[in-house]
Amino acid sequence: MPAEISRRTFLSQLGLTATAALPFSAVAGSLSQYLDSAGILPASSIQIGCAAITWGGNDVKAIEESASLGYKGIQLRANIYAEYGSQPEALKALLNQHKIAMPVFSSGNANINLSADETKAQLEKHLGHARLVKAVGGQYLQLTNGSRPKEGKPSAEDLKKYGATMTEIGKRTADIGVTAVYHNHMHQLGETPEEVEQILNACDTRYVKFLLDIAHYMQGGGDPVKAISQYGNLIKVMHIKDVRDVTGNDGKKNYQFVELGQGRVDLPAIFAALNKIKYSSWAIVELDSVPVPNRTPLECATISRDYLKNTLKMKLG
Repeated sequence: MPAEISRRTFLSQLGLTATAALPFSAVAGSLSQYLDSAGILPASSIQIGCAAITWGGNDVKAIEESASLGYKGIQLRANIYAEYGSQPEALKALLNQHKIAMPVFSSGNANINLSADETKAQLEKHLGHARLVKAVGGQYLQLTNGSRPKEGKPSAEDLKKYGATMTEIGKRTADIGVTAVYHNHMHQLGETPEEVEQILNACDTRYVKFLLDIAHYMQGGGDPVKAISQYGNLIKVMHIKDVRDVTGNDGKKNYQFVELGQGRVDLPAIFAALNKIKYSSWAIVELDSVPVPNRTPLECATISRDYLKNTLKMKLG
Protein backbone atom coordinates (compact mmCIF):
# COMPACT_ATOMS: atom_id res chain seq x y z
CA MET A 1 0.00 0.00 0.00
CA PRO A 2 1.44 3.45 -0.87
CA ALA A 3 2.65 5.38 2.16
CA GLU A 4 0.42 8.40 1.47
CA ILE A 5 -2.76 6.32 1.87
CA SER A 6 -3.44 5.81 5.55
CA ARG A 7 -4.67 2.56 7.00
CA ARG A 8 -7.90 4.26 8.11
CA THR A 9 -8.52 5.70 4.61
CA PHE A 10 -7.92 2.29 3.01
CA LEU A 11 -10.30 0.56 5.40
CA SER A 12 -12.87 3.29 5.05
CA GLN A 13 -12.87 2.86 1.28
CA LEU A 14 -13.67 -0.81 1.82
CA GLY A 15 -16.51 -0.02 4.21
CA LEU A 16 -14.54 -1.31 7.18
CA THR A 17 -14.11 1.94 9.15
CA ALA A 18 -15.67 0.41 12.23
CA THR A 19 -12.70 -1.91 12.57
CA ALA A 20 -10.06 0.70 11.83
CA ALA A 21 -9.12 1.06 15.49
CA LEU A 22 -8.07 -2.59 15.55
CA PRO A 23 -4.64 -3.86 14.55
CA PHE A 24 -4.48 -4.41 10.80
CA SER A 25 -4.15 -8.18 11.23
CA ALA A 26 -7.44 -8.27 13.12
CA VAL A 27 -9.43 -7.16 10.08
CA ALA A 28 -7.89 -9.66 7.68
CA GLY A 29 -10.92 -11.93 7.85
CA SER A 30 -13.32 -9.07 7.07
CA LEU A 31 -11.10 -7.87 4.25
CA SER A 32 -10.95 -11.37 2.76
CA GLN A 33 -14.74 -11.68 2.94
CA TYR A 34 -15.18 -8.29 1.30
CA LEU A 35 -12.87 -9.13 -1.58
CA ASP A 36 -14.55 -12.49 -2.06
CA SER A 37 -18.07 -11.03 -2.05
CA ALA A 38 -16.96 -8.38 -4.54
CA GLY A 39 -15.64 -11.06 -6.86
CA ILE A 40 -12.06 -9.89 -6.34
CA LEU A 41 -10.25 -13.16 -5.80
CA PRO A 42 -6.55 -13.72 -5.24
CA ALA A 43 -4.37 -14.85 -8.11
CA SER A 44 -4.71 -18.57 -8.75
CA SER A 45 -1.93 -20.97 -7.80
CA ILE A 46 -3.18 -23.67 -10.18
CA GLN A 47 -0.37 -25.65 -11.77
CA ILE A 48 -0.82 -26.20 -15.51
CA GLY A 49 0.30 -29.37 -17.26
CA CYS A 50 -0.27 -31.08 -20.59
CA ALA A 51 -1.34 -34.66 -21.37
CA ALA A 52 0.84 -36.76 -23.67
CA ILE A 53 -2.14 -38.59 -25.18
CA THR A 54 -2.27 -36.17 -28.14
CA TRP A 55 1.16 -37.41 -29.29
CA GLY A 56 -0.18 -40.95 -29.76
CA GLY A 57 2.58 -42.78 -27.89
CA ASN A 58 5.57 -40.62 -28.86
CA ASP A 59 6.21 -39.72 -25.25
CA VAL A 60 9.73 -38.35 -25.60
CA LYS A 61 8.47 -35.85 -28.16
CA ALA A 62 5.48 -35.07 -25.95
CA ILE A 63 7.82 -34.26 -23.06
CA GLU A 64 10.10 -32.13 -25.21
CA GLU A 65 7.33 -30.15 -26.92
CA SER A 66 5.16 -29.68 -23.83
CA ALA A 67 8.14 -28.32 -21.94
CA SER A 68 9.07 -26.04 -24.84
CA LEU A 69 5.63 -24.41 -24.59
CA GLY A 70 6.06 -23.67 -20.90
CA TYR A 71 3.85 -26.40 -19.45
CA LYS A 72 5.19 -27.32 -16.02
CA GLY A 73 3.87 -30.86 -15.89
CA ILE A 74 2.99 -33.73 -18.19
CA GLN A 75 0.62 -36.66 -17.77
CA LEU A 76 2.15 -39.78 -19.25
CA ARG A 77 0.36 -43.08 -19.94
CA ALA A 78 0.74 -46.74 -19.13
CA ASN A 79 2.45 -47.45 -22.46
CA ILE A 80 5.73 -46.03 -21.11
CA TYR A 81 5.91 -48.64 -18.35
CA ALA A 82 7.39 -51.29 -20.63
CA GLU A 83 10.44 -49.09 -21.23
CA TYR A 84 10.78 -47.23 -17.95
CA GLY A 85 9.20 -49.51 -15.35
CA SER A 86 12.53 -51.17 -14.60
CA GLN A 87 14.57 -47.97 -15.01
CA PRO A 88 12.62 -45.09 -13.50
CA GLU A 89 15.84 -43.16 -13.08
CA ALA A 90 16.05 -42.83 -16.87
CA LEU A 91 12.56 -41.32 -17.03
CA LYS A 92 13.33 -38.99 -14.15
CA ALA A 93 16.49 -37.84 -15.91
CA LEU A 94 14.52 -37.15 -19.10
CA LEU A 95 11.94 -35.12 -17.18
CA ASN A 96 14.66 -33.22 -15.32
CA GLN A 97 16.47 -32.49 -18.57
CA HIS A 98 13.39 -30.66 -19.85
CA LYS A 99 12.48 -29.13 -16.48
CA ILE A 100 9.04 -30.70 -16.42
CA ALA A 101 7.29 -32.79 -13.75
CA MET A 102 5.09 -35.87 -14.08
CA PRO A 103 2.46 -35.28 -11.40
CA VAL A 104 -0.18 -37.63 -12.84
CA PHE A 105 0.04 -41.01 -14.56
CA SER A 106 -2.69 -42.69 -16.61
CA SER A 107 -2.70 -46.19 -15.13
CA GLY A 108 -5.52 -47.66 -17.20
CA ASN A 109 -8.62 -49.58 -16.24
CA ALA A 110 -9.74 -50.76 -12.83
CA ASN A 111 -12.34 -53.24 -14.04
CA ILE A 112 -14.91 -55.17 -12.03
CA ASN A 113 -16.41 -58.68 -12.21
CA LEU A 114 -13.01 -60.26 -12.86
CA SER A 115 -11.71 -63.68 -11.86
CA ALA A 116 -9.43 -63.92 -8.82
CA ASP A 117 -6.36 -64.21 -11.04
CA GLU A 118 -7.44 -61.25 -13.18
CA THR A 119 -8.11 -59.14 -10.09
CA LYS A 120 -4.65 -59.94 -8.73
CA ALA A 121 -2.97 -59.14 -12.05
CA GLN A 122 -4.88 -55.85 -12.30
CA LEU A 123 -3.81 -54.82 -8.80
CA GLU A 124 -0.17 -55.67 -9.49
CA LYS A 125 -0.29 -53.60 -12.68
CA HIS A 126 -1.47 -50.51 -10.84
CA LEU A 127 1.02 -51.02 -8.00
CA GLY A 128 3.84 -51.23 -10.54
CA HIS A 129 2.67 -47.98 -12.09
CA ALA A 130 2.43 -46.37 -8.65
CA ARG A 131 6.03 -47.30 -7.88
CA LEU A 132 7.13 -45.63 -11.12
CA VAL A 133 5.14 -42.50 -10.25
CA LYS A 134 6.71 -42.35 -6.82
CA ALA A 135 10.21 -42.91 -8.19
CA VAL A 136 10.00 -39.89 -10.52
CA GLY A 137 8.42 -37.62 -7.92
CA GLY A 138 4.78 -37.87 -9.05
CA GLN A 139 1.67 -37.76 -6.93
CA TYR A 140 -1.41 -39.21 -8.60
CA LEU A 141 -2.47 -42.43 -10.33
CA GLN A 142 -5.43 -42.04 -12.69
CA LEU A 143 -7.94 -44.91 -12.83
CA THR A 144 -10.50 -45.51 -15.57
CA ASN A 145 -12.59 -48.59 -16.44
CA GLY A 146 -13.83 -50.70 -19.30
CA SER A 147 -16.80 -52.22 -17.50
CA ARG A 148 -19.75 -50.29 -18.90
CA PRO A 149 -22.41 -52.60 -20.40
CA LYS A 150 -22.71 -52.44 -24.18
CA GLU A 151 -26.42 -51.71 -23.87
CA GLY A 152 -28.39 -49.95 -21.17
CA LYS A 153 -27.23 -48.28 -17.99
CA PRO A 154 -24.94 -49.84 -15.40
CA SER A 155 -26.55 -51.25 -12.29
CA ALA A 156 -26.22 -49.61 -8.91
CA GLU A 157 -24.43 -52.76 -7.77
CA ASP A 158 -21.78 -52.40 -10.48
CA LEU A 159 -21.18 -48.76 -9.53
CA LYS A 160 -20.67 -49.85 -5.92
CA LYS A 161 -18.30 -52.59 -7.02
CA TYR A 162 -16.29 -50.08 -9.00
CA GLY A 163 -16.00 -47.79 -5.98
CA ALA A 164 -14.87 -50.74 -3.86
CA THR A 165 -12.34 -51.84 -6.50
CA MET A 166 -10.77 -48.40 -6.67
CA THR A 167 -10.71 -48.21 -2.88
CA GLU A 168 -8.73 -51.43 -2.67
CA ILE A 169 -6.26 -50.15 -5.25
CA GLY A 170 -6.10 -46.77 -3.50
CA LYS A 171 -5.30 -48.35 -0.14
CA ARG A 172 -2.35 -50.16 -1.65
CA THR A 173 -1.03 -47.19 -3.67
CA ALA A 174 -1.28 -45.03 -0.54
CA ASP A 175 1.24 -47.36 1.10
CA ILE A 176 3.61 -46.47 -1.75
CA GLY A 177 2.92 -42.75 -1.32
CA VAL A 178 0.73 -42.22 -4.39
CA THR A 179 -2.92 -41.13 -4.43
CA ALA A 180 -5.44 -42.91 -6.67
CA VAL A 181 -7.81 -40.59 -8.55
CA TYR A 182 -11.01 -41.58 -10.33
CA HIS A 183 -11.42 -40.16 -13.85
CA ASN A 184 -15.01 -39.67 -15.05
CA HIS A 185 -15.30 -40.69 -18.69
CA MET A 186 -17.78 -41.15 -21.50
CA HIS A 187 -18.62 -44.79 -22.38
CA GLN A 188 -17.39 -45.96 -18.99
CA LEU A 189 -18.87 -46.38 -15.54
CA GLY A 190 -19.39 -42.78 -14.52
CA GLU A 191 -20.60 -41.37 -17.81
CA THR A 192 -23.42 -39.30 -16.28
CA PRO A 193 -23.28 -36.99 -13.26
CA GLU A 194 -25.63 -39.33 -11.40
CA GLU A 195 -23.27 -42.25 -11.96
CA VAL A 196 -20.28 -40.18 -10.91
CA GLU A 197 -22.00 -39.33 -7.64
CA GLN A 198 -22.86 -42.95 -6.94
CA ILE A 199 -19.31 -44.07 -7.65
CA LEU A 200 -17.73 -41.44 -5.41
CA ASN A 201 -20.23 -42.28 -2.67
CA ALA A 202 -19.09 -45.90 -2.93
CA CYS A 203 -15.40 -44.99 -2.63
CA ASP A 204 -13.56 -44.61 0.63
CA THR A 205 -12.39 -41.09 -0.09
CA ARG A 206 -9.50 -41.43 2.30
CA TYR A 207 -7.92 -43.50 -0.46
CA VAL A 208 -9.61 -42.37 -3.68
CA LYS A 209 -9.86 -38.76 -4.82
CA PHE A 210 -11.44 -37.23 -7.93
CA LEU A 211 -9.95 -36.27 -11.28
CA LEU A 212 -12.69 -34.13 -12.84
CA ASP A 213 -12.64 -34.08 -16.63
CA ILE A 214 -14.78 -31.06 -17.50
CA ALA A 215 -15.48 -31.98 -21.13
CA HIS A 216 -16.45 -35.59 -20.38
CA TYR A 217 -18.63 -34.35 -17.53
CA MET A 218 -20.41 -31.85 -19.78
CA GLN A 219 -20.84 -34.37 -22.58
CA GLY A 220 -22.33 -36.79 -20.05
CA GLY A 221 -25.05 -34.27 -19.24
CA GLY A 222 -23.50 -32.49 -16.27
CA ASP A 223 -22.47 -28.95 -15.39
CA PRO A 224 -18.74 -28.99 -14.61
CA VAL A 225 -18.92 -25.63 -12.82
CA LYS A 226 -21.43 -27.10 -10.37
CA ALA A 227 -19.28 -30.23 -10.07
CA ILE A 228 -16.32 -28.12 -8.95
CA SER A 229 -18.47 -26.69 -6.17
CA GLN A 230 -19.98 -30.07 -5.27
CA TYR A 231 -16.74 -32.05 -5.20
CA GLY A 232 -14.24 -29.32 -4.38
CA ASN A 233 -12.78 -31.14 -1.38
CA LEU A 234 -12.25 -34.31 -3.42
CA ILE A 235 -10.80 -32.87 -6.62
CA LYS A 236 -7.04 -33.30 -6.75
CA VAL A 237 -6.55 -33.20 -10.53
CA MET A 238 -8.46 -31.46 -13.31
CA HIS A 239 -8.56 -32.37 -16.98
CA ILE A 240 -9.01 -29.09 -18.82
CA LYS A 241 -10.40 -29.77 -22.26
CA ASP A 242 -13.06 -28.55 -24.67
CA VAL A 243 -15.72 -30.31 -26.72
CA ARG A 244 -17.89 -29.38 -29.66
CA ASP A 245 -20.89 -30.91 -31.39
CA VAL A 246 -20.34 -32.50 -34.80
CA THR A 247 -22.57 -34.17 -37.36
CA GLY A 248 -21.27 -37.21 -39.21
CA ASN A 249 -21.68 -38.03 -42.87
CA ASP A 250 -24.59 -40.25 -41.85
CA GLY A 251 -26.36 -37.26 -40.29
CA LYS A 252 -25.94 -38.53 -36.75
CA LYS A 253 -24.95 -36.05 -34.07
CA ASN A 254 -21.78 -36.76 -32.17
CA TYR A 255 -19.07 -34.87 -30.31
CA GLN A 256 -15.40 -34.11 -30.75
CA PHE A 257 -12.79 -33.03 -28.25
CA VAL A 258 -10.97 -29.89 -29.39
CA GLU A 259 -8.36 -27.40 -28.24
CA LEU A 260 -9.26 -24.92 -25.50
CA GLY A 261 -11.53 -22.15 -26.70
CA GLN A 262 -12.70 -24.10 -29.74
CA GLY A 263 -15.76 -25.72 -28.20
CA ARG A 264 -18.70 -25.09 -25.89
CA VAL A 265 -17.16 -25.49 -22.44
CA ASP A 266 -17.34 -22.24 -20.47
CA LEU A 267 -13.67 -22.16 -19.55
CA PRO A 268 -13.68 -18.71 -17.89
CA ALA A 269 -16.43 -19.97 -15.57
CA ILE A 270 -14.42 -23.13 -14.89
CA PHE A 271 -11.38 -21.21 -13.72
CA ALA A 272 -13.51 -18.76 -11.74
CA ALA A 273 -15.04 -21.74 -9.93
CA LEU A 274 -11.60 -23.23 -9.26
CA ASN A 275 -10.39 -19.88 -7.98
CA LYS A 276 -13.41 -19.63 -5.70
CA ILE A 277 -12.60 -22.92 -3.96
CA LYS A 278 -8.91 -21.89 -3.85
CA TYR A 279 -7.88 -24.86 -5.96
CA SER A 280 -4.08 -25.14 -6.01
CA SER A 281 -3.34 -28.54 -7.52
CA TRP A 282 -2.83 -29.64 -11.14
CA ALA A 283 -4.93 -28.74 -14.16
CA ILE A 284 -3.88 -30.92 -17.09
CA VAL A 285 -4.70 -29.69 -20.59
CA GLU A 286 -5.86 -32.82 -22.41
CA LEU A 287 -6.78 -33.50 -26.02
CA ASP A 288 -7.39 -37.14 -26.93
CA SER A 289 -6.33 -36.77 -30.55
CA VAL A 290 -5.63 -34.12 -33.17
CA PRO A 291 -9.08 -32.84 -34.28
CA VAL A 292 -8.07 -31.25 -37.59
CA PRO A 293 -6.28 -33.10 -40.42
CA ASN A 294 -2.61 -32.16 -40.86
CA ARG A 295 -2.46 -30.30 -37.56
CA THR A 296 0.32 -31.51 -35.26
CA PRO A 297 0.12 -32.24 -31.52
CA LEU A 298 2.51 -29.33 -30.97
CA GLU A 299 0.16 -26.98 -32.82
CA CYS A 300 -2.79 -28.24 -30.78
CA ALA A 301 -0.94 -27.75 -27.50
CA THR A 302 0.10 -24.28 -28.65
CA ILE A 303 -3.50 -23.27 -29.39
CA SER A 304 -4.55 -24.33 -25.88
CA ARG A 305 -1.51 -22.68 -24.29
CA ASP A 306 -2.22 -19.43 -26.11
CA TYR A 307 -5.86 -19.50 -25.02
CA LEU A 308 -4.81 -19.82 -21.40
CA LYS A 309 -2.22 -17.05 -21.65
CA ASN A 310 -3.89 -14.58 -23.98
CA THR A 311 -7.61 -15.03 -23.30
CA LEU A 312 -7.65 -16.13 -19.65
CA LYS A 313 -4.46 -14.22 -18.79
CA MET A 314 -3.04 -17.18 -16.92
CA LYS A 315 0.56 -18.02 -16.18
CA LEU A 316 1.59 -21.60 -16.76
CA GLY A 317 4.03 -21.67 -13.89
